[in-house]
Amino acid sequence: MELKSARPVSVIAAEIRSDWKKVSFSAMPYLESMEEINSISDRYGAEDAKTIVLYFLSNATSWQGPVARRIKAELKNMTS
Repeated sequence: MELKSARPVSVIAAEIRSDWKKVSFSAMPYLESMEEINSISDRYGAEDAKTIVLYFLSNATSWQGPVARRIKAELKNMTS
């Protein structure tokens, strides 16, 4: 059974953008895609939202702090 967040992925992406002032170049394309996604079951271009979120997480290791930990846990929960 897929776990879903109460928040749209685009809302989470907006919070990421407001907290992570210098988004890494490797995470940026995934964050930009996430800004256009509502549900983890959506598609964006040729990719499904789950893959985009997982790629974002793998490229967001330099984003740290309490907001980063909370949001990364929320995104991991959405993809499990």
